[in-house]
Amino acid sequence: MKRVLVFAAHPDDELLGEGGTIRRLADAGVCCRAVILGEGLTSRKNCRSDTGKSELEELKEDARRAAHEVGYSSVDFCDLPDNRFDGIMLLDIIKQISHYVEKYEPDTVFTHHHGDLNIDHRRTCEAVLTACRPVGDYCVKRIYAFETPSSTEWNLTYENPFTPNIYFDVTNTLEAKIRGMACYHSESTVYPHPRSPEALRALASYRGSNVGMEQAEGFILLREAVY
Repeated sequence: MKRVLVFAAHPDDELLGEGGTIRRLADAGVCCRAVILGEGLTSRKNCRSDTGKSELEELKEDARRAAHEVGYSSVDFCDLPDNRFDGIMLLDIIKQISHYVEKYEPDTVFTHHHGDLNIDHRRTCEAVLTACRPVGDYCVKRIYAFETPSSTEWNLTYENPFTPNIYFDVTNTLEAKIRGMACYHSESTVYPHPRSPEALRALASYRGSNVGMEQAEGFILLREAVY
């Protein structure tokens, strides 16, 4: 890997599933960038307009501080309506993603699992797979899906379970992810919430135990082209 691009639906998703992995890759000299498609917060009130611009700007500042903790070289924002991706033409989301793929030319992309409970996650995955389809002189050689605590495990249909087949050892970098999450004031949670520090450490220990590591993050390899 030389250039990694993460497409996340909401602020903090760019850490939850892969924060330890990004810190590890960045420490190894890999250029890692994040694109956050949704604005966050606005679905928590009755009307989207009820969320003040200052709140959204503060959330972006939190994301920038979190990005520094885990080693992102940059973080971009698309400001799509929070938890309303199903009300947007899929083509419009694809065009947003295509713009950043063309701009940064990643060889590796991380995005959401297609079976998540959250509709924005599912639409993001679908749009990423479309934008990164292997046509012509394409740059994306591998695509990974990450799990998002409080969404991936809460989809009780079990039609598309998250079954990782790639694991990254994050024993030495998990705490960077925890520090990054602490930067998000509006997203802070306490145990036993799945996004709490204790739960994130427990998940990393569980994923590590799957493959004989102390702590790991698991991913599904959606596609890889080997030459």
